[in-house]
Amino acid sequence: MSRAFVREADTDTVDALPDRPISPHPNFVTHTGVAKIDARLRELEATRSTALAANDRTALAGVERDLRYWKQRRSSARIIAPPAAPEIVRFGVTVRLRFDEGAERRYQLVGEDEADPPAGLVSWTSPVGSALIGRRAGDVVEVSGRQAEIVAMHA
Repeated sequence: MSRAFVREADTDTVDALPDRPISPHPNFVTHTGVAKIDARLRELEATRSTALAANDRTALAGVERDLRYWKQRRSSARIIAPPAAPEIVRFGVTVRLRFDEGAERRYQLVGEDEADPPAGLVSWTSPVGSALIGRRAGDVVEVSGRQAEIVAMHA
């Protein structure tokens, strides 16, 4: 095979990965959320050091992309503390809902990066979060196609 069609540089470089998309919403976070961002940054820095030591350019490209994302999220983070005795649902508040069939579920409105719906942590920008914000105890909301009453809320 002719060497005219082989580019030496192809074996030495790894294309930079595209940046992760950044949400257009304000980056509200709880105290727990900012601690998770800080932990993720420490973890990525350690992974970066390992990739550099191993000269693993593929791993390094992924780590560098994630570091750019998390550094941006950390720099734009706005810690929002919930009120001690909330009267309306807002960021950081935990809400207890009772569905029509009697089942209850708790949700806490958190930042986009700290959301974990199975654990009851929902982003304030999600459909569930949007349905709850500004509501009061006794209000009925639609959550995932079901009717639920807000029976309690706390910080």
